[in-house]
Amino acid sequence: MFIQTETTPNPATLKFLPGEIVMEDGTADFPAPDNAAGSPLARRIFAVGGVTGVFLGRDFVTVTKEDDQPWDHLKPSILGAIMEHFQSGAPAVEGKAEQSGHANHDGPDSDIVVQIKELLDTRVRPAVAQDGGDITFHGFDRGVVYLHMQGACAGCPSSTLTLKMGIENLLRHYIPEVVEVRPVA
Repeated sequence: MFIQTETTPNPATLKFLPGEIVMEDGTADFPAPDNAAGSPLARRIFAVGGVTGVFLGRDFVTVTKEDDQPWDHLKPSILGAIMEHFQSGAPAVEGKAEQSGHANHDGPDSDIVVQIKELLDTRVRPAVAQDGGDITFHGFDRGVVYLHMQGACAGCPSSTLTLKMGIENLLRHYIPEVVEVRPVA
């Protein structure tokens, strides 16, 4: 098995491409070791030490490290953990995976929310996945769109710029009711 790695805009996060499907549907975010109970893959990666987050996409795994840990020391162990996982035949996530996706929104703005989600799915999420992350709809209130950033996007130094200059401008261009985009934790 040959696992490729790619840098992301977040210097604390690397993207690992195992050349196999990681998640059949959706994504899974494990922002801390305590959240990884249902994922054999995430548990193996957290066992390396120095890892603060694991994000599983369709064909990639992004790993976020502690700031004081050099990638030169962590990367070989993480590669070994990923390889060991795929050789074991265990699923990436046990049982029914809790899929990260868009929050439901009912109410007077439901037509606008449908448009927002469509733009996010067709224009934003594929580009963000290229960088090892995901962005999902969390809410819409009085012109403000609330988005949840995951994987390489969470904590990325350029995430504010991505939200304000990229996503906000895109949504405002196509949906005049959108006046601002804000991140949620």
